[in-house]
Amino acid sequence: MTETTPATAETGTGAAADHAYRLVREQILSGQRAGGEWLREGDLADHLGVSRTPVREALRRLTAEGLVRYERNRGVQVQAWNASDLDEIFSLRSVLEPWGCRLAATSGLADLATLDALAHEMDESVAGRSPDLDRLTELNNRFHRLVLEGSGNSRLPGLIASVVQVPLVWRTFSRYPPEALARSLAHHHELVSALTAGDPDWAESVMCSHVRAAWSSIREGVEATS
Repeated sequence: MTETTPATAETGTGAAADHAYRLVREQILSGQRAGGEWLREGDLADHLGVSRTPVREALRRLTAEGLVRYERNRGVQVQAWNASDLDEIFSLRSVLEPWGCRLAATSGLADLATLDALAHEMDESVAGRSPDLDRLTELNNRFHRLVLEGSGNSRLPGLIASVVQVPLVWRTFSRYPPEALARSLAHHHELVSALTAGDPDWAESVMCSHVRAAWSSIREGVEATS
């Protein structure tokens, strides 16, 4: 018989909490759990095959991220977002990201080689008959984060991440028609060119167009399903 020490028990609980957090988070981001759905600790624990303790910790983390909300005496509910919420988010993005891109054009800190490689990898992720939108989303997030890190403003990447990490924004490419996707991919290459040229006006302008075009594509999908 193996004795469970406090240290191993804590490690096991931590691993279970991480597993619960990742799984429930993915379900929310993918739309499997819709906005407004109540998340019951007991049901989640049974579904995941863990105790309530790691589920409780996972829900605390999701609450801190804004993906769920806690209501006293009622429980935890998946956060619901509407077109007005998203308009606020993209309004903030259209100010902050172009500014960050402008700074990156002259800071000398932007990793141009990696940005260029990411732009080409994004092209490749959708080149086949079955576009890999999960891969595209991951690469896109890395690209935008790298641009912001190149701004030299250490607070900007975290600030924007806290704004845009919303289920309806996270997987934006699933809402893009083909022409919008092609435009988005072209913007990435133009952003690399503007940053390489060290032209802040060009870089800022392209990023502003990129963010507003993304909002236009997503808004059409949200309004069509609301």
